[in-house]
Amino acid sequence: MDDWPGSGLTDEELDVAYNVRRKAGPELFERHMARYREMSEQAVEGLSGHRGIVYDEAGGERLDVWGVGGEPRPVFVFLHGGYWMALSRDVSSFMARTLHEHGIATVVPDYTLAPKASLEEIVRQVRASIAWIHRHGREHGLDPRRIVVGGSSAGGHLTGMTMVGGWQEALGLPEDVVKAAMPISGLFDIRPITRIYVNENVQLDLERAAALSPALLPARYRCPAVVVAAEHDGDGFLEQSRLFHPLWDAGDLMIVPGRDHFDVVLDLADAASMPGKALIDLVRAV
Repeated sequence: MDDWPGSGLTDEELDVAYNVRRKAGPELFERHMARYREMSEQAVEGLSGHRGIVYDEAGGERLDVWGVGGEPRPVFVFLHGGYWMALSRDVSSFMARTLHEHGIATVVPDYTLAPKASLEEIVRQVRASIAWIHRHGREHGLDPRRIVVGGSSAGGHLTGMTMVGGWQEALGLPEDVVKAAMPISGLFDIRPITRIYVNENVQLDLERAAALSPALLPARYRCPAVVVAAEHDGDGFLEQSRLFHPLWDAGDLMIVPGRDHFDVVLDLADAASMPGKALIDLVRAV
């Protein structure tokens, strides 16, 4: 329990490794956030879909469905980042139009943010969104047999928590309900979070963090995956991706040159980019 990524670093060194907002600086960070919103609004303007569907009665959280029409389409479920305590589905649909043009629907769920919700509850909600797609997707133009999950940063962690085993049976889902995955700049062993500023909101100890770490959880079925990080990502995030990839023997590792923690995920809106092309190929293969 004492040996985890960064366990030998000082608190300051851990903050440097995992505080990507600090790495970007306030001006660049605000520009990135503005681009998330602007690109998302442009992507869904006039696009067919369903907005604000309640997917989880217990939590009352909602999701948006974009880019449907005709026969049920394979679906990319995007789980937003924000260290489990920021952002929303409203700024997280920037890839929807591009995927629509390639025959792929997009689903973007909200989840209750920390500290209002525990991380265990956030994980439960995200898994409930997958169950909703499996049960009700066809009614909304989605193919429940072709669900691909991805997400950035904290959303990469949540993606990992849908990739692992041990939760599907309780929700009446097949073990392979997630057919493929693309975690981007993800967190897979989240024990470092216990010693950085984020823990003021998520309030984890080492035992709970280990129980919520995809890298430490079993998975009999390992779906195809592309594990993505950016060349100029936070050092902690690069280490996390490089550690998780070998554990996931059905996965590829992609380090995207010239990109940082925030703009690498926006590449999903560009079908010619490394992540955009990889995502389209991943969905088409399931």
